Amino acid sequence: MKEIRVLGTGCPKCKKLEEVTRLVADDMKIEFNLEKVTDLNEIMDFGVMMTPALVVDGEIKAYGKIPGIEDLKTMLS
Repeated sequence: MKEIRVLGTGCPKCKKLEEVTRLVADDMKIEFNLEKVTDLNEIMDFGVMMTPALVVDGEIKAYGKIPGIEDLKTMLS
């Protein structure tokens, strides 16, 4: 099971990244647990200075932008 975290304080881009990530993971039929991390201290623990950020299985895959669909598929596989 993939552990996916979307880091962000709740801005529109953060919400969009969560939505698109969930759709891509569902489309790929991946078993996943998606957690939305909004606590600034926890976000900073990842060393991320720009949100939204995507963390898959503990590894930062993207930050400061919403990756395209094909990029997301690569990040989640």
